[in-house]
Amino acid sequence: MFVVIACFCGVCFGELSCVSSRQVVYFQDNSGAKGSVPIAESYVPRIKQGDVLSIQVSSLNADASAFFNPHALTTLSTGRTQQQANTSGLPEMAGYLVAASGEIELPLVGRLSVGDLTVSECSALIKQKLSPFLKEPTVNVRNQNFRISVLGEVTRPALFTIPNDQVTLIEALSLAGDATIYGRRDNVLVIREESGKKTFSRVDLTQRNLFRSPYYYLHPNDIVYVEPGKARVANADRFYLIVPTVLSALSFIAILLTRN
Repeated sequence: MFVVIACFCGVCFGELSCVSSRQVVYFQDNSGAKGSVPIAESYVPRIKQGDVLSIQVSSLNADASAFFNPHALTTLSTGRTQQQANTSGLPEMAGYLVAASGEIELPLVGRLSVGDLTVSECSALIKQKLSPFLKEPTVNVRNQNFRISVLGEVTRPALFTIPNDQVTLIEALSLAGDATIYGRRDNVLVIREESGKKTFSRVDLTQRNLFRSPYYYLHPNDIVYVEPGKARVANADRFYLIVPTVLSALSFIAILLTRN
């Protein structure tokens, strides 16, 4: 039994010893002094075909406002709040679907062209159109299609729905519980759809110039992949090599115990 325990301890120690501190430390700076780094320009997504918009309307007349919130009733009937839906990775998709023409259709108002608008611009447009029907209306618009996938060597790989208009690469990794000790922080892959094609870019999280990268702010439907380092791959190989030996040793010990 001591041999079995020693084998497992050896595997674990060997795995940890292959990872250096420079491979896992974020935002390194060789100068060792205080400094500043320009941040990439903030990304503001625009509404496009196929997006699902959550539109909440309120005014001085609650009963009149309810007429413009048909999807709010559906969400409440499920017993789940929007925040709960977002953190689960499976958001409620009740809302207004943006048609191929870039339009949505609101009660009484009719068709509105919202394609290529920001959610703030969309809110202002809807508020203007509701003014003849409601007294001092307030409109809150959210795009429920802002989702990102974080995969690979992270603690909680998942599909995440972003409740606001912005998320950074660092925030996305935080949602996934950060990269594990074996993830390659110097070679994180970001997959993005642009102009009808997939683009692939590598980002180094160990260097401070990350904040200048055009991939610092993520776009809707981005995929973040943290690949395993050599230590993880080597450990997996050792594990599958040692398992038959460990099982044989356990079988041998069991036989000896039954004979005694």
